[in-house]
Amino acid sequence: MRLLRRLSVIGVGLLLSAGTSAAQLGDSPMRTELHRADLSGAPGMEVIASMVRIKPGETSALHSHHGIESAYVVHGAMIQYPDHPPQMLKTGSTLFNLRDMVHSGFKVVGADTLVIYTVHVVDKGKPLYEPAAKPGS
Repeated sequence: MRLLRRLSVIGVGLLLSAGTSAAQLGDSPMRTELHRADLSGAPGMEVIASMVRIKPGETSALHSHHGIESAYVVHGAMIQYPDHPPQMLKTGSTLFNLRDMVHSGFKVVGADTLVIYTVHVVDKGKPLYEPAAKPGS
């Protein structure tokens, strides 16, 4: 709960800034941007707070970010990676992905929608999501 409160305080403290559209940033239709602001003291960096909702049957494609992603699972769900058994991504779990770290690649299985609050600290003006190269390419 302390992490959620901290992330909420960060999110509330950010001001939504005008600028590049979601489509220009290589966005996901599963993501709702809440706030965006320049990162003070770090020219060329910005902070983006979002809610991600992945419905049953939907897949979060393999991707990376031009910066760091921190996340809190608001509502957990069963997920399944290719060639692996389903596993529960529990409510209250935290996730942390470093710059250029390829992650996701799972499908939400079962009846629940996965809801994740994310905070990205990324290079300003670059796509938020960078698709991962397909195996063998």
